[in-house]
Formats: sequence, structure tokens, C-alpha cells
Amino acid sequence: MILVAIILGCIIGIVVGNFAPIISYTYSGYLAIAIVAALDSVFGGLVSSLNKKFDMGIFLSGFFGNAILAMLLAYLGQRLNVDIYLVAIFVFVSRMFNNLGIIRRFYLEKFRNRHKSKHENIENKTK
Repeated sequence: MILVAIILGCIIGIVVGNFAPIISYTYSGYLAIAIVAALDSVFGGLVSSLNKKFDMGIFLSGFFGNAILAMLLAYLGQRLNVDIYLVAIFVFVSRMFNNLGIIRRFYLEKFRNRHKSKHENIENKTK
């Protein structure tokens, strides 16, 4: 099921990408940092979902709030001629890697427990 969703998402992304307007170079930095901030919120939402603490209001406010704040930081940095957006990218990407590590450990532990219980069942049946 997940594989079908991934393939369908890739196909939709390719189709939309071919017909979407091209973002000018002036705004591409703002869009890039907004995407990084939004992805940070998505990974945070996945972690909170795994911990059974997901709240749609918190997710949406973080999704749009982080993206808007990151774009404002990039704009302010451009006006001040200081690369403030690099700090925002560093923070969001480090949080993304942290959340990805939590997700990875969750599924690895789940796999190990399933594998361990499967072997214990086999050993109990052979006794």
C-alpha cells in the first residue's frame, strides 16, 4: 500500500512539475527555505504520530508558521545583507535529521521485536 502511494506521489509530482510555472531566481531562495521548514514540520508530525501525540492544529500551525517565519528571516537577511537564512536552514535540517533518527529507531525496534517474537514462537513450537 505504501509502495503504491509512493509511486502515485511520484507520478503526480512529475505531472505537476511539468505544468507548474517556473519560479524566478529572485524568489527561489524563499521557496527553498519554506520547503525545508515545511518538511521539518512533516517529519515532526510523523514523530508525534508514532508517539500517538499527533494534533492537527499543532501540525498545521507549525507547518505554515515555520514556513512563513523562515521566509521572513530570509527576506530580513537579504535586506540587511546578512545570510540569516543559513541559520534557519541549519536549524530546520538538524531537526529533520533528529526526527528522521527517531523514526528510524522506532521502525528498527519494531522490526527487531517482530523478528525476535517470531523466533521465540518457532523455538516454543519445536520444544
